[in-house]
This record gives sequence, C-alpha cells and structure tokens, in this order.
Amino acid sequence: MEPRAAQLRRREGLGGEQEDRPSREGEPHFGNAECPGNNEAHRGPDLLQWTRHMQAVKTQLLEQAQGQLTELLDQAMCEAIQAYPPQDRPVPSIPPDSLRKTREPSLGKRKVFINRKSLLDELMEVQHFRTIYHMFIAGLCVFIISTLAIDFIDEGRLMLEFDLLIFSFGQLPLALVTWVPMFLSTLLVPYQALRLWARPQSRAAWTLGVGLGFMLLAGHTAVLSILPVHVAVEYQLPPASRCVLVFEQVRLLMKSYSFLREIVPGTLRARGGEGIRAPSFSSYLYFLFCPTLIYRETYPRTPNVRWNYVAKNFAQALGCVLYACFILGRLCVPVFANMSREPFSTRALVLSIMHATLPGIFMLLLIFFAFLHCWLNAFAEMLRFGDRMFYRDWWNSTSFSNYYRTWNVVVHDWLYSYVYQDGLWLLGGRARGAAMLGVFLVSAVVHEYIFCFVLGFFYPVMLLLFLVIGGPLNFMMHDRRTGPAWNVLMWTMLFLGQGIQVSLYCQEWYARRHCPLPQTTFWGLVTPRSWSCHT
Repeated sequence: MEPRAAQLRRREGLGGEQEDRPSREGEPHFGNAECPGNNEAHRGPDLLQWTRHMQAVKTQLLEQAQGQLTELLDQAMCEAIQAYPPQDRPVPSIPPDSLRKTREPSLGKRKVFINRKSLLDELMEVQHFRTIYHMFIAGLCVFIISTLAIDFIDEGRLMLEFDLLIFSFGQLPLALVTWVPMFLSTLLVPYQALRLWARPQSRAAWTLGVGLGFMLLAGHTAVLSILPVHVAVEYQLPPASRCVLVFEQVRLLMKSYSFLREIVPGTLRARGGEGIRAPSFSSYLYFLFCPTLIYRETYPRTPNVRWNYVAKNFAQALGCVLYACFILGRLCVPVFANMSREPFSTRALVLSIMHATLPGIFMLLLIFFAFLHCWLNAFAEMLRFGDRMFYRDWWNSTSFSNYYRTWNVVVHDWLYSYVYQDGLWLLGGRARGAAMLGVFLVSAVVHEYIFCFVLGFFYPVMLLLFLVIGGPLNFMMHDRRTGPAWNVLMWTMLFLGQGIQVSLYCQEWYARRHCPLPQTTFWGLVTPRSWSCHT
C-alpha cells in the first residue's frame, strides 16, 4: 500500500487533485487544509462527532500551551529583572560560593512589579462572568424593592431610609481631620530620619544623627498609634469612621516600615564605600498613595488615565457600601437586635450562626470587590500604577494556604517580605514552620486589633478563628489537595467562619447596648457581655 506522505506528494504534483473517497479510519488530518472526504455528504455521524472532539482537544491544547508559555516568559522576565545590576553601583567580582553565603534570604525573592490588569477586569470581558456580576446587581435591586414595599405596607409611603448608613459614617469629618497629622507625620519623619542617617559626616555627628532619627521615628510611631485611638474613644466615633482611621493607621505604619526596610540597608552600606544614591522625595510621596505596601523607587506606569474607569470603580465601591447596609438592615438587625433579651440556648446560638452564613459570605464578597478591586484599581488608575495584581483567583483555592496567599496579595507581599523572609534570615533559614507561625500570629493580632478598634469592644473571635482553626487548616489543607471536593470544603469553611463572626459580633454589639456596665472596669471591658446579658 502506498504511504500516506507519498499519496500527498503525488496529489500535489498532479495540481492538487483530490480523490473523493473518504479517509480511512484512524488517519488523522492536521492543519487548515481540507481533509479528504471532508464533505458532509460522505461523513458518517460517528466521524463527524470524532472530528468535533479532536477540534475541541486541539483548542484546549493550544490554550494550555499558551498559558504555560506565558507563565515561563513572565518568570524568565522576573529573573532577568532581579539579576540586572543597578547602573549606579559597581558590579563586584565575587565567587558564586561566596555570593550564596553572603546574600540575605530576604533579598532572594523580591517583589517584582510588572504591567498587568486585575483578574476581575480580565474576567469581565467574558459574557458569562458579566452575567454573574449582573446577578449581584439584580440582588441589590431586590433589596431596594423589598425595602420600598415594606415601608409602603407599614408606613404608607415610598421612601428609602439610610439610617444605618448615616449612623455608620457619623463624624466622618472629624476622622478626616485626624488623618491629616497622621499623614504629615508619615510624609516627613521617615524620610527626614533617613536623610540624617545618609548624610556624610564624622562618626560622632553621625551617631548623634542616628539618635535623633530614632527619636523622630519613636514620635512618629506614637502619633500613629495613640492619636487615632484617642480620637475614636474620646469622641465615640461610629464604626465606618473608625474604619477610616484604623485602616489608615495600619497602612501608614506598614508603608513607613517598608520604606525604611528597603532603603536603610543600602544607606548603611553606602557609608562603607559602596556609594548608593538616596531616594528622591517625589518617589516616597508617590509610594504613600500608590496601592502597594512594598517600596520601590520606580514602578511600571500606564500611559494615560482613564477617568471613566476611575468614576466607574468609585461608583461600584459606593454601591457595595449601600449593598452592605441593605444586607445588615434586612438580614442581621431584625435577627440579632433582640436576641440578648431572650434566654440563652444552644439551639438559638446554632440557628443564629446558620442564619448568618448567607449575609456573612455576602459581606466577604462585598468587602473584597469594593476594596481590593474597585478602590485599589481607582487609585491605581489615577496614579497610572501599572501592576494591578491586588488579588489572585482565591475562589478556586483547594487549600487554605493558597487562599491566604491569593485573597489579599497586597498584604501578603508585605508579610512574606518582612515577616516570613526576614524571620527565616534571623533564624538561619531553617525554621520555616516558626517563620510561618510568626506570619499567622502577626496577621491574627492585627486583624483582631482592627475588629476591636472598629466595634469598640474586645471579643477575640477573629483571633481564635485565625490561630485555632485557620492555623491548623493551613497545614492540613496544603497545596497538594487539588480535587474539586477540597474547593467545596474550603467554601464550606468560609461560609461557617463568616456565619460565626457575624453572629457572635452582632450579639455582642447589641448586648453591650442593652446591658451597659454600672461602672467601667478592665475586666468588664474585656469580658464578653453577650454571655451574661439576658434581660
């Protein structure tokens, strides 16, 4: 029998004449040329189904190859950027063995910024994903309609009331005025302290400058730590206004630390003769506003600002705030407002947690979309900040370790660079478990502090969920768990965790209003009131 290749060559030599016989079974055809026997009249149903299947396989293989090639090229580009020496620093000739011994582990994997869009912006280009977005908008419309219907039935009028929103953002101007000295302290003190340390002078004068710089930083830390707490407690700020202060407090502290951590080692080496250039004040000012917690003197920038995109993101963030108010007003307040007046029972507690799972997961998704996508993308667009990877596909996680890495990439980069990697360097690079435990401890304490600041009371639900449940799950549900059942388990745990938080925090909020303390004591402040308040 004549080989297939010879048949094709013979046909090409005859001017492309093709036989009308169908192709034999098992003879695949590739390329864009029409296969012999490709006529619908000569195709059987099995052959037609097989051809469509092979076309689908071809498309899938091409997509997988493109994704893997893109990942390899990104990795190669990041490694090339890391390996490229700065132009203003001489490249010393150091043996590779000596380089491995002297290089800090914290500089082994540095955050590399590249131009890229946020994942949701890419997914919104797909019609199927936009439909899911439209479903959430429809849910908001349903909440508005139900509010209008209930008000019309009960009061005989059509009017949306925003009492919860007005209460939450009460005294917002005072919070914004408090932010001004916090920002000015962050703008001036760390940079001035760095200038004192980088100034070429005698050893005695430099030692005096170091001491003065540390005093300035101590005052700066005191301003950021004490001022917002004093204003929140003294003037009894409501929750949303407290959110503004505590988020800015934590953000400015983390940015100050990142700036000093990235620049001070080079400044100290410069005094030894390596000659590093001090950063410009404009780069530091840009860093204080751009949506990242890792300092670099330059970042990738986009060519222009799309103001319609900025307005769209701010409008979506405002819509999420209204959405959250409707959820709390319709699904949480009616359930928990009078719960502390009823006798405690395990059944009531379990039912309240189950009831709170749906509003809890809604609140989680709204916080993610409003802050990590809309708010950060709006500021990134205004500042032409190119790297928009503020989160990854955390919803596809099959392990809690992957969820913690992908939920909030901005904070994760800071924890990984300055807690985990620096912890490994301090511990000699061997105690990875201890470094990871340090990351969990820092994250748990900061999250609990934020909840305590916003709500105005200490109730360590978040702390216990982080350390008692989240920590073990991080080691038990690791990255080797890849089946879809693990994704279902992770979402189930998220639902239950959000239900526990919403239920317990709402009960404690109303218990402290129904059962105020006759006199303020330390144990009265730190003891949960919902355990004993049943009036």
